[in-house]
Amino acid sequence: MAARPLVARQPNEKLQALLQEAECSNAGLARRVNLCGLEHGLDLRYDKTSVARWLRGQQPRGRAPAIISEALGRKLGRSVTLDEIGMADAKNQAMGVGLHFAPTVAGAVEQACELWRSDIGRRGVFGGATVVSSALVEPSRDWLITPPDGQVARNAGPRVGMPDVAAVRATTESLSQLDHRFGGGHVRPVVVHYLNSVVSGLLTGSYREPVGRALFGAAARLTELAGYMAVDTGQTGLAQRHFIQALRLAQAAGDRAYGGYVLAASMSHLTASLGNPREAAQLARAAQEGARGHATPRTEAMFCAAEARGHALLGDVRACHEAAGRARSAMERAAARSPEEDPVWIAHFDRAYLADELAHCHRDLGRPREAAEQAGESLAGHPESRVRRRAIGTFLLASAQLQKRELEHACQTGAKAVELLSVLRSGRGIEYLEDFRRRLVPFVKEPVVRDFTARLDVSPAL
Repeated sequence: MAARPLVARQPNEKLQALLQEAECSNAGLARRVNLCGLEHGLDLRYDKTSVARWLRGQQPRGRAPAIISEALGRKLGRSVTLDEIGMADAKNQAMGVGLHFAPTVAGAVEQACELWRSDIGRRGVFGGATVVSSALVEPSRDWLITPPDGQVARNAGPRVGMPDVAAVRATTESLSQLDHRFGGGHVRPVVVHYLNSVVSGLLTGSYREPVGRALFGAAARLTELAGYMAVDTGQTGLAQRHFIQALRLAQAAGDRAYGGYVLAASMSHLTASLGNPREAAQLARAAQEGARGHATPRTEAMFCAAEARGHALLGDVRACHEAAGRARSAMERAAARSPEEDPVWIAHFDRAYLADELAHCHRDLGRPREAAEQAGESLAGHPESRVRRRAIGTFLLASAQLQKRELEHACQTGAKAVELLSVLRSGRGIEYLEDFRRRLVPFVKEPVVRDFTARLDVSPAL
C-alpha cells in the first residue's frame, strides 16, 4: 500500500515507544504486519525501511494502520488502538467502514472483513457514531435495484466446504439462544471475535458456487446478529454498519427473503427506535417489494408488522390498521403450512412475536385496552427462554395498565419486568425500564408509585 507524502511531519514517538515496549525491531514489526495482513486477505510487502518511514511520520493508507495496531497488540498481548500507534488520523477513514453497499462480491468481502476487524478492540472508533437514516435508506435502494451477483466462487486460499458452513450456522444458533437468555452485553464480544477470526478466513478461502452461496448466507445471518447485539448494548452506529453489510452478504447469497428480513427486522426497527418512523415504514415496504415472490407467509407477516410499527409511531391509524391486517392474514396462511417450509431465521416469529409487535402499535396509538390484550397474548406465548422478550413484553403490559390508570397493577407488573432484567445485560431492556419510569412521572405523588421507584433506586441489579 502506498504511503502518504511526507509533509513537515513530526517523528512518530508513540510508535517508537510501543516498539521499545514490545522489544520489536523494525524488521520484526514489518514481518508481523505482513503476516497479519495475509490473514485478512492482504498481500502486504513492508520491510524495515517501511517501518522507518512510519517512525519518521509517514502514515500508510487504507487498512494498514489497523493491521499495524493489531500486529503490535498481538506482540504485547493486549489491544492497541490507532491513537497508541500515533495514527489517529486513520479514524477518519475508519468512520466510513461498513456504511456502503459494495458493488462487487470482492468488495463485499473486503468491507465485511474490515468492519469485523475494526470492531475488535476499537470501540473508540465507532462507539460515539450515530445512525444516519440516509445511510440505511441508500443501501436499501441499492439492494432493490442491483442485479444478482453472477458468481461468488473463489479459487484462492484454503478449501472451504459445507461442513464449514454447517459449523457457522450451528455457532450462530447457539449464540442467538444465549443472547435471548442473557442479553447482548454477555455475548456480543464472542460473536465479533468469531466473525473476525473464523468467518473472515472462510470468506477469503476457496469454495465452489453452491458452498459460496451458503457461506455468504451464514455470514449474513451472524453479521445481522452482531448488529442486533450492538443495538442491545447501545452502539447504534455500529449496529447500522453490521446491518448494511448483512444486507450485502445476503445479496451475495442470492437470498432475497433474508435481505428483506434485514431491512424489516433490523434496519426498520432501528430507525423506529431512534425516532424516524417514516423511514421505518419505508424500509419495511422496501423489504416487501424486494422479497416479493421469495418470502414465506411467516416472513411476510413480520415485514407487515414492522411496517405497522412505523405507521403507529406516525399516528396514522388507517395505515397501521391496514398493515396489521396484512400481518395477521399472512400469519394465518403460515399456520396452514408446515413449519419446515420456513427458513430457520424466521422460525422464532410466531403468534407471540406478532402480538408483541401489535402491542407496540396499540401503545403508540394510545389504545391501552388493545395494547394490554396483545401484550398478555404475547407473554402467554413466549417460552421462558426468551428472557429479554418477556421483559420487554412485561413492560409493555405495565405501560398499558398505566395508560388505563391501573396504577397498582402497573407497578406490580413493572416489578416483574425488573426481576427479569436482573439476569440480563441488555441496553434495550433498560430503555424499556426508563420509558416506564418516564410514564410514571405524572403519578409520582401516589404511594404505590413512590414505593416502586424507591425499590428501583436501591436495586443492586440496575
